[in-house]
Amino acid sequence: MEGKAYSILVVDDEDRIRRLLRMYLEREGYVIEEAEDGEIAVQKASSQNYDLILLDLMLPGMDGLEVCAEIRKHKATPIIMLTARGEETNRVEGFEAGTDDYVVKPFSPRELVHRVKAVLRRASATAYLSTNTETHNVIVFPELTIDNDAHEVKAGGKSISLTPKEYELLYYLAQSPDKVFTRETLLRDVWNYEFFGDLRTVDTHVKRLREKLNRASNRAASMITTVWGVGYKLEVPKE
Repeated sequence: MEGKAYSILVVDDEDRIRRLLRMYLEREGYVIEEAEDGEIAVQKASSQNYDLILLDLMLPGMDGLEVCAEIRKHKATPIIMLTARGEETNRVEGFEAGTDDYVVKPFSPRELVHRVKAVLRRASATAYLSTNTETHNVIVFPELTIDNDAHEVKAGGKSISLTPKEYELLYYLAQSPDKVFTRETLLRDVWNYEFFGDLRTVDTHVKRLREKLNRASNRAASMITTVWGVGYKLEVPKE
């Protein structure tokens, strides 16, 4: 792997799973750290800056959903949830807590590595941009600015910390202002693969996105509009 060696925190109470994940991920050149329970994971994630966290749902004591929610209070680090449960409710709960993707156990190590690469690629698409870049891919609305070169969002002049998936959703909507997108279209185009029946995934991310924008600018948050019975759009305020 060229360039930066990405750091990944693997959180699982099974030593066998941690060893397996470490083996496959280190082969790809990633730097791996481990945590065997939720409290240790929160401590490490809070004190260090990881590029990605692999988080098991079923942990003793503080479970994966609680860990994710706690990390999300301070960090936007990409999180992939590992779960033995495949039901829709568990996936939705994971996304509601702030996860960016999930992998169901038993999983193919190759699939997991593919998911890790995909999430890291989305999260760090601009990691090596020159600070002297003259051409900026910037979308500007009243109270909302999205600099896609810098992966930076500002609402009311304040920088907003978004997870990779929240950023992708906002940027996707912003590229076609006032156009209505169905939940199915957003799942297909933003998530890149289908979550059959998981339309609430979109609702959850829209809710979180609005909440974050609203902390800086109510006007920016209100731009993300629900079109009842259809989906969502980013509506440009009429001056």
